[in-house]
Amino acid sequence: MNIIVAVDQNWGIGHQNRLLVSIPEDMKFFRNETNGKVVVMGRKTLESFPGGMPLKNRTNIVLTRTSDYKAKGAVVLHSVEAVLEELRKYASEEIYVIGGDSIYKQFLPYCDVAHVTKIAHSYEADAYFPNIDQMSEWELTGESEEKTYFDLEFTFCRYQRLGA
Repeated sequence: MNIIVAVDQNWGIGHQNRLLVSIPEDMKFFRNETNGKVVVMGRKTLESFPGGMPLKNRTNIVLTRTSDYKAKGAVVLHSVEAVLEELRKYASEEIYVIGGDSIYKQFLPYCDVAHVTKIAHSYEADAYFPNIDQMSEWELTGESEEKTYFDLEFTFCRYQRLGA
C-alpha cells in the first residue's frame, strides 16, 4: 500500500483543512500516481475537494466516525478494520492513502511505500505527517533533483519500508 503526501520542512501538511501550498507539478504528480487507483481518505479531506465530491477516475474510500455520513460516488466506512477489509479486493500497489493527518497516522503502519513531496519552506500548520526520516523502518530510496515553483524549492522523495 502507498501513502502520498506533500510536507513542509516541519512535516506540516495542512492548516484549517486546506493544503499549505498548491504546487502545479506536485498536483500533476498526485493525479498521475493515483489516476485509476484506489484512494483512502478521511471525511474532512473529501470535503476539502471541489464541491466535496470524490476524485474522478478513482475508487474513493472514506473513513469517518460519523455513522450516517453519505458521500455520492464513494465507499464510506467507519473503522480502520472495515477499510482494511475493503482494501483486500485490490492489489496493494494500487492503493494510495491521501490524508488527512489522522488517516495518515492510522494507515502508515500498513504502507510499504511513501511518496513524499518535500517543500523547503516552513508554513503555519495545524496538521502534520509523521517524520519518517526519524523512523528506522523507513528508508529513502529515491529523490528527484531539486525543483522550483516561483521561489519555492521542492523535491519528490520515495521511501520504502524496510523488509517490504
